Amino acid sequence: MAEEEPADEDPAARMRAGYARAEEKNQRAREALAPLDKGERPTVITIGAVFCAVMAAIAWSSAGVALLTGAEVNGVRPNLAQLALTGLITTALAWGLWNARYWAALGFQVLLLLLLLAGVAGLVLAGTLLQAVSTVVLLTGLGAMFWFMVKAMARIQMPEPGSGDGPDR
Repeated sequence: MAEEEPADEDPAARMRAGYARAEEKNQRAREALAPLDKGERPTVITIGAVFCAVMAAIAWSSAGVALLTGAEVNGVRPNLAQLALTGLITTALAWGLWNARYWAALGFQVLLLLLLLAGVAGLVLAGTLLQAVSTVVLLTGLGAMFWFMVKAMARIQMPEPGSGDGPDR
């Protein structure tokens, strides 16, 4: 008769054991997180809010200048609706991040992801070493912000001390 394989050799058992270890690690990480105090904002959230506020100011001022001066870019008038929509979105993100709202942090992560994808495309198309190096520096900064946003988002989603057991935001 053939010998039965030990349980640890069974792929399904190994997967269950691995999942259990990962879930224990996740639970320890959740327990180590401290909810945000009233008015507290993680540094990466503050950086994101300032970034979005600057982008909103650029979008709104570009729309204003284009409207008032009748400016043209490469012989074409800028689309004011696009500039206004960009201004609205980045203004909402800046407000939401400044007030540590989860939806804004999630939206900012989407923006970071789009910028990362554009940066990778820029790296592929880089024509000089300087362009490639500066794109790698940009990608490193954007990637670090994306990484730190994950923990910040977890803290934002946690219930405030003394509140119920669900997220209030």
